[in-house]
Amino acid sequence: MADVAGKQSAAISRRTFCRSAIVATAAFHFGKSLAKATGTGNTVGFYKNLGPGHIGVRANQRQALEYAAKYGFDSITPSLGEFESKPAAEIRAWVQEMKGKNIRYGTSGLPVQFRRDEAQFLRGIAQLPKQASVLKELGVTRMATWIMPGHNESTYLKNFEQHKRRLREVAKILNDNDIRLGLEFVGPRTSRARFRFPFICTQLGMMELAEAIGTGNVGLLLDSWHWYTSHGTVEELLQLSGKDVVHVHVNDAPAGVPVDRQMDNRRKLPVTTGVIDLKGFMNALVIIGYDGPVECEPFDQELREMEDNAALQKTSDSLNRLWGLITV
Repeated sequence: MADVAGKQSAAISRRTFCRSAIVATAAFHFGKSLAKATGTGNTVGFYKNLGPGHIGVRANQRQALEYAAKYGFDSITPSLGEFESKPAAEIRAWVQEMKGKNIRYGTSGLPVQFRRDEAQFLRGIAQLPKQASVLKELGVTRMATWIMPGHNESTYLKNFEQHKRRLREVAKILNDNDIRLGLEFVGPRTSRARFRFPFICTQLGMMELAEAIGTGNVGLLLDSWHWYTSHGTVEELLQLSGKDVVHVHVNDAPAGVPVDRQMDNRRKLPVTTGVIDLKGFMNALVIIGYDGPVECEPFDQELREMEDNAALQKTSDSLNRLWGLITV
């Protein structure tokens, strides 16, 4: 046993040393690039995604496509329900129409209810193969969901084992359809405080779950708001690879509110208050080579009450300012 433990410790030490060296090197170049701030030298592989519902805009897929083309978005969030009963030929024609406007698909939500009882989970997982097949026809390669940061009945270990088992079943089906799964951690202390038993609420914790699932196609839905409220750092972001991140949400936080008192449903569009270090966040995404959708999720009531075109323009302007922070 002592020999085995020694080998494991040595392996862990080697991994820790290698990762630390990589992070240190990346951090050096990151700091050097920011100090120069002479413009972008690295390739920006990620792109602007329109999720109409997140900004209070009601739109079917055709309307979302028109809005994306008009306001400078590169992709739209798929609406699975609009295509589940459509024939393959009609789906192919739609995909070609999107390509004609130079718009692709972003990330789908996970349609399986995995947070409640086993019966609901089994009903959902039974439908997933067909749903994933439709998404594959549409060209969707990413799916994402969020993980609650606690539970009132299940301890951490019990909750971890249930998430690992259920999400492994989900991930296997998605893998058969060339779809990756992103898991979002919920960071605010005010959200965690509602539960008796705490659960995953950080980047590092969520990556442990992704690795435990073990299917090779599970990573993060990385949200700047949850990164900020979980006290995440740029150095932690630089520990990731581009393939570790499946989807990205961007927001800013209300000014004048201590980080541990921020409320999850009260956010702002990115680069509006300057509370969150979005410059560090975005430049880290460039450095690690993230190549997926970046989407606003501000939960801003003022934005939701705007006329649709005004809300779309304001969101587009916000993303343009966000891209303007990229200096590496």
